[in-house]
Amino acid sequence: MWKKIGEIEAKCDRITNIPLMPEYAQKLHAVFLAKGALATTAIEGNTLSEEEVMGIVKGEAKIPEVKKYLQQEVENIIHGCNGIFKELKSGGDKRITVKEIKEYNALVLKDLPLEKGEKPGHIRQKEFGVPGYRGAPAKECQYLLDRMCEWLNEEIEPKGKELHFAYWLIKAILFHLYLVWIHPFADGNGRTARLLEFKCLLASGVPTPTAHLLSNYYNETRDEYYRQLSQASKSGGEIIPFISYAIDGFLEELNKHLNEITEQQIDVHWTSYVHEQFREKTKKIDRRRRQVALDLGKQKDFVPISKIRDLSAEAARRYGNLSIRSVSYDLKVLKELGLVIISGSKAMANRQKILGLLPQTMKR
Repeated sequence: MWKKIGEIEAKCDRITNIPLMPEYAQKLHAVFLAKGALATTAIEGNTLSEEEVMGIVKGEAKIPEVKKYLQQEVENIIHGCNGIFKELKSGGDKRITVKEIKEYNALVLKDLPLEKGEKPGHIRQKEFGVPGYRGAPAKECQYLLDRMCEWLNEEIEPKGKELHFAYWLIKAILFHLYLVWIHPFADGNGRTARLLEFKCLLASGVPTPTAHLLSNYYNETRDEYYRQLSQASKSGGEIIPFISYAIDGFLEELNKHLNEITEQQIDVHWTSYVHEQFREKTKKIDRRRRQVALDLGKQKDFVPISKIRDLSAEAARRYGNLSIRSVSYDLKVLKELGLVIISGSKAMANRQKILGLLPQTMKR
């Protein structure tokens, strides 16, 4: 487990230090905020699609009136995540207090219906139980929240800076687990727990998009998530299996995230490489061939030669009424430049060319 935490920290550091194009960085932030908000609410039964949630993030949502309460749930989480980020960025306290936990619960339940007598951000007045699990007695919840914060804020502290990340990652998971166990509120406990987890992950130093990955994993493995929670409770409080499950999931999601960023980096380098190959070629026909190479670089597989003119409006404009023979000849030239691979009646960008420009290492 400690080796995996070290791998997670190393990969988070790598992501932090990868320069991204501003447009892509903004898109990445929006996409993962949408995924995180969707995952956090979907676990509790929210049925909005990723496209609808992205519309909410962009302020372009067109949600039917019958689904407005689902939109409100998502907006509450988005507001919570953005507020936590701004607070920490401005130097806010990383420690988590009971008052703060109650504020998070009030936020996730804002303008949502509750049972009569229950108030957002207030300890529940009734006992809670579902088949296979019973929450802490209502009269004990305040004490248990106080004890949880005291334990995780003061007693679980790293001995040196080198363990800062590891401890905050473990705290993120434990705040989540113990709040769900205590179940101090009438509703919104899971969403509140995931906001606590989000804050701890940001406090650990992970990049903002990465702080949503655990919520994504819990949602993608929802049945296993609930099984792990139940098993931890039934085992008399054995927390290691749940921590291990969460760390494995974080690492799995992190690898996917890193692959996406790597693909974007290759796209950027491919564009630069193509422009460099045509730097001294300024004729009309050269600009057309450059456009084909750029268009093919955006495709992940072979494209029928007959469809290449349709890959972009710019390519269609440059080819005009020219025949397919012109396309084939252009591809032949691009192949000679090492920019294109041709297989029968299909062609693909030779993106491996970029990988060949990476520093070489000896295989272990």
